[in-house]
Amino acid sequence: MTKHMTGTREEWFAARLGLLKAEKELTRRGDELARRRQELPWARIDKEYRFETDEGSASLADLFRGRSQLLVYHYMFGPDYTAGCATCSTIADGFDGFVVHLANHDVMLWAVSRAPLVKLKAYKRRMGWTFPWASTFGRDFNLDFNVSFTEKQQRDGAIEYNYERGGHAMDATEVPEPVAENAAMAGTDVATYTRERPGMSAFVLEDGVVYHTYSTYARGLDGLWGMYQWLDRSPKGRNETGLWWRRHDEYNKG
Repeated sequence: MTKHMTGTREEWFAARLGLLKAEKELTRRGDELARRRQELPWARIDKEYRFETDEGSASLADLFRGRSQLLVYHYMFGPDYTAGCATCSTIADGFDGFVVHLANHDVMLWAVSRAPLVKLKAYKRRMGWTFPWASTFGRDFNLDFNVSFTEKQQRDGAIEYNYERGGHAMDATEVPEPVAENAAMAGTDVATYTRERPGMSAFVLEDGVVYHTYSTYARGLDGLWGMYQWLDRSPKGRNETGLWWRRHDEYNKG
């Protein structure tokens, strides 16, 4: 017999109306936060960034592909990984479904990673994805947007991520189990794995000038993680005690 509170249909309906009021308040708050994001000052980008894409070398402006807006998902796939981050992969699984809609609404979506393009293309084929994915191998883009870090930064505790400074190489007693599992699933050690971090950044192109308009990291990406939006509405919620997800082609293995 269930241990959860039960009630009549009338009691459920009364409770649901109370929750609806709170949900509407959250929706209005979300609308206000979206407006405030759009009101942030634009920061002009003068540095010349280059990317390797399926079509060859490209500038940041080239990634817009004729649109005026660009969204970049900073996908954790470092040069020394043997596979893309499993957690980033669950987010990226949703990209193909809406990238065409964004492209037809003046917005281009790209994933960007530091791994060489040949690794990205092979992993993309494995996952069955078609969204555009660019490599910044050997270049500064990820470092400048605080989603990749050097070994020295890691040793010195000089990592600046999610608008906070700190972070260092973890020893075996400090490593959270999900981090260790994700590192193993990426085919690398924890220190190498955590020199990459997830995030997303937004840009706009006006009169030939590219501006940085917004970036978010860590839990700021929750809204992009499609499965959690569904789980938050399921009877038992996220109902997790650790890293339970896998790449979509790994659930039936072992």
